[in-house]
Amino acid sequence: MPGPLGDVVVLDLSRALAGPHAAQMLGDLGARVIKVEHPGGGDESRGWGPPFVGPNHDISTYFLAANRNKQSIAIDLKTPEGKVLVERLVRQSDVLVENFRSGVLDRLGFTTERLHELNPRLVILSITGFGHDGPEGGRPGYDQIAQGEAGLMSLTGPSPGEPYRVGASIADLLAGIHGAYGVVSALYERERTGRGRVVRTSLLAAVTGVHSYHGTAWTVGGKVPGANGNHHASIAPYGAFRCADGMLQIAAANDGQWRKVAALLDIDPDVAKYASNRDRFAHRDELIADMEKALAAHDRAHWLAALGEAGVPAGAIRTIDEVYAWEQTRSQGLLVEVEHPVLGPIELPGPPLRFDGPADVRHTAPPMLGQDEEAVLRWLDERER
Repeated sequence: MPGPLGDVVVLDLSRALAGPHAAQMLGDLGARVIKVEHPGGGDESRGWGPPFVGPNHDISTYFLAANRNKQSIAIDLKTPEGKVLVERLVRQSDVLVENFRSGVLDRLGFTTERLHELNPRLVILSITGFGHDGPEGGRPGYDQIAQGEAGLMSLTGPSPGEPYRVGASIADLLAGIHGAYGVVSALYERERTGRGRVVRTSLLAAVTGVHSYHGTAWTVGGKVPGANGNHHASIAPYGAFRCADGMLQIAAANDGQWRKVAALLDIDPDVAKYASNRDRFAHRDELIADMEKALAAHDRAHWLAALGEAGVPAGAIRTIDEVYAWEQTRSQGLLVEVEHPVLGPIELPGPPLRFDGPADVRHTAPPMLGQDEEAVLRWLDERER
C-alpha cells in the first residue's frame, strides 16, 4: 500500500526541526521525500546533541527524530551545478518545503515566481520565525524565542512570576504540523485549479494559533491569563496532586465527576465553597489541600485503581522511558522499527495518525548525508525521459 500521498513527491530544502517535521509527516503519509542538504555537514541538526550514537558517536538522535522516510542528496545551492540540479528536482516535485529566513531563497535565485515558472503545479511550504512580512518579518526564529514572544512561556511554570519554556520544542513542532496540513489542503485545491500555491506559517503563528481559551480570556474577557503550575486555568479539580508515594493527575471536568472524587476522598461535595466549578476554582488552594490530605492515606496505584473504577479521568506522570515501554503506546503504532545503514535495527517514535486497513507505509530510517544521490539521480533521469 503506497499511503494516502503515495503519488506525491516532496523536495525538502529545510533544516533543523520545523520544516523537517512537516516533510516527515508527509513522508509518513507515503510521499517520496527528497531531502537536499549542504555537502559540508548537511542539516545542522546532524551536529546537535548529546546524545550521539553509533560506532563513532557521531549520529545525532535529534536528527533521527525528524527525518525518517526521506532520501538524502547533497547539493550546494550556491553553485551553478547545484542550482541546475535543484531546478530539475523542482520540475518533478509536487511540494517544496523551506524554512530559510525571509529573502534567502530569493537571493539564491529561487523566488516564488521562478519556482512556479519551473513548475506551475508546485505547492510551496514556507516556514519562518515571525512571518514572511510585517514590521518584524525578517527576524530569525528559534523555538524558545518564539515560545517567549508568542506568550506561551507566560502560561507555563509554577506561577505568573516564573515563566518556563515547554520541555518539547513545541513551536517548531506545531509549525511543522500546521505546515503539513496546509500542504495537504493546497494539494486538494490543486485538483480543482491545476495550480500550486504558497502555504505560509511561522513559529509565531503556530504558538498563537493554539492559545485557544487563553486567547479568548483576553480578547473577549479582558483578562490576561498567567501560569497555573500543574493545575487548569478554568477547571477545578484538574491537575496534579500528591499522594502517599508521589503524584498522580485527576481531572474532574464536571460536577458529576467531582461528586465521584469527593465520595472517594470523603469530602462533602455540596459545601458552599465546592458546590460548583466556579466555587471550586475560587477556593482552589483549599480544595487542593483537602484533596492531598485525603490522598496521603494511600499510594498512587491504589488511587488510580479506585478512580478508574469510579470512571474519573486520572493518570500517572510517566517518564519518557516509561511511555515507550507502556503497552498502550506500542499498541497505537507510536513506535516503528527501521533498519539504519549504520546503527542497524532501531526504534523511532512513530507517526500519530492511523488509518483503517493494512499498514499504509513501510517506514525507512533517517538517511546518512548524501546516501541516496545515485538513486535520486537515476529516478530523476527516468522521470525526465
